[in-house]
Amino acid sequence: MKHRSIAGKILYTSAKPGMEGAERGREWFSFTHHGDGSTVLRARCEIEEPEPTVLRDVTYHLGPDMVPLNLHVHLTIGDAFMGSGWLRHDPATQTVECESFGPSIGRLSQTMPANGAFDGFGTHPIVGDGFLTKVMDLAKGPHRRSLRVFMPSPDHRGATPPMINEFSIICEYVGEEERTVAAGTFQCRHFRFIDESSVGMGGKVHPAYDMWVSADEDSIFVYGSIDGYMMNRYELVELER
Repeated sequence: MKHRSIAGKILYTSAKPGMEGAERGREWFSFTHHGDGSTVLRARCEIEEPEPTVLRDVTYHLGPDMVPLNLHVHLTIGDAFMGSGWLRHDPATQTVECESFGPSIGRLSQTMPANGAFDGFGTHPIVGDGFLTKVMDLAKGPHRRSLRVFMPSPDHRGATPPMINEFSIICEYVGEEERTVAAGTFQCRHFRFIDESSVGMGGKVHPAYDMWVSADEDSIFVYGSIDGYMMNRYELVELER
């Protein structure tokens, strides 16, 4: 085969008082890097805490130079079907469209202008958060800039039927650090997502989100920490390249 594959697993744990270190979910992911510069990201995410449980299946296709092309999402919430949707970006017409279905929304079709360049689809899998940092210009050294994304859900857990939601968040490049996790020791780039919007995502401001991402061409999520009302930790526990 001419493509290059990467696969791994991320463990979700809690840092809430009385739950420190307790497993609250997990994520299996894979990347397929093709010779034309395109990438397909696949992820299966399970969130057990807090209720209701979330099971999310995602397939995300990016063209060369990190151009977002299409995203498919299937959601099961509380062990019941929540919705399935497909978002597509057409660079030629600079539009974003969505075709989705769910018990609470019925059949939905949306098309809207992209209004210029944007940085990606906000996919919700943790590994996608790390991969999005590839759009940062590391030649500038530590700095921050606003990232503009289209998301299938404004909910912090992605637990609403897929439809187009535009959102901007600050990404800060902190610097390079070594990080040891269950999957090994990695030279990493430390990034921080900061929600400085007035209304937040879905009406709730997202707590600051620190991420350590492998300092190589693959930009694999290695470790993450969110405090505030979430008190979550994320750790790479398996990796195969």
